[in-house]
Amino acid sequence: MERMLGRVLVIVPTYNERDNLPQIAARLRAAVPEVHLLVVDDASPDGTGEIADALAAGDDHVHVLHREAKQGLGAAYIAGFRWGLREGYDVLVEMDADGSHQPEELPRLFDALLDGADLVIGSRWVPGGKVVNWPGSREFLSRGANLYTRMMLGVPVRDATAGFRVYRAGTLEKIGLDDVESQGYCFQVDLTLRTVRNRLRVTEVPITFVDRTAGQSKMSRNVVAEALWRVTVWGVTGLPGRFGRPR
Repeated sequence: MERMLGRVLVIVPTYNERDNLPQIAARLRAAVPEVHLLVVDDASPDGTGEIADALAAGDDHVHVLHREAKQGLGAAYIAGFRWGLREGYDVLVEMDADGSHQPEELPRLFDALLDGADLVIGSRWVPGGKVVNWPGSREFLSRGANLYTRMMLGVPVRDATAGFRVYRAGTLEKIGLDDVESQGYCFQVDLTLRTVRNRLRVTEVPITFVDRTAGQSKMSRNVVAEALWRVTVWGVTGLPGRFGRPR
């Protein structure tokens, strides 16, 4: 795989994921043994950071980045991206710690990268994609948020809020990370929009998203509100550029 893709880093942010991290790390290492794993822990009070250190001590493909406090998903990924770029990785992957993103599906995402994509999104809402164990209200919210995103931003992506992603290092360098302030679902929309506006190729690959069975979801009203507000602002401010200047 390294001969085709280069060095691959899978970034897994954690906050109170002690019950999930060992299992997802083991599944990742079994599914794609060549990749490296970076756990970005936001000072989890449940001991997740210590578990990550123990995993790293026994496996030279596992690394840990400790942060001083809980600062949000977007900031954790930015820190992980910067670490990976400094260390010379060629491909950087976003993946959740809770098992909702199945590492066994990563080879199909890598295939799309080899076919020429600059960003590959593991998508729930393209044909062949599905969710498991989600309540109807959660699916309605996700589908609605993605429809609103397509309408407001004009991005041809069905699942812009998805968090299972594969980036080329060059994509992250081109779209820029220094001024990214968004968090949560909005962070994913932000980087999708930057990729599209830089005329880079985005490919969606269908995945099966399985809701967590252990730990607590990080979804909150604040996360939803931020996404709605930022997408609306981006859409309104981008309208002149999308439809041309008024005559």
